[in-house]
Amino acid sequence: MKLITAIIKPYKLEDVREALSAVGVTGITLTEAKGFGRQKGHTELYRGAEYVVDFLPKIKLEIAIESSKADAVVDAILKSANTGKIGDGKIFVSNIEQAIRIRTGETNEEALS
Repeated sequence: MKLITAIIKPYKLEDVREALSAVGVTGITLTEAKGFGRQKGHTELYRGAEYVVDFLPKIKLEIAIESSKADAVVDAILKSANTGKIGDGKIFVSNIEQAIRIRTGETNEEALS
């Protein structure tokens, strides 16, 4: 089993959700996040005063998936979240040792579906 964590631009969320649905993803956890990488934030004007926005709004998606579907999920995120501009985000793939559905006690792959 794999845990895929993707950090994306907020306005790409619907495109990514549709792409994930098309490859059979049935559940996603979403967190609103702020951060920066090479992008380093930007400067904005507010009521005539200039200020620096260090942390930019992002969306963090977490998807627990069977190992056999991980490549398809990563590919779907890459294609749907890409704008070709700095700040598109990152994808992290981690191993999951165990998953348990609280309601039924199902474990591992049975708990994911």
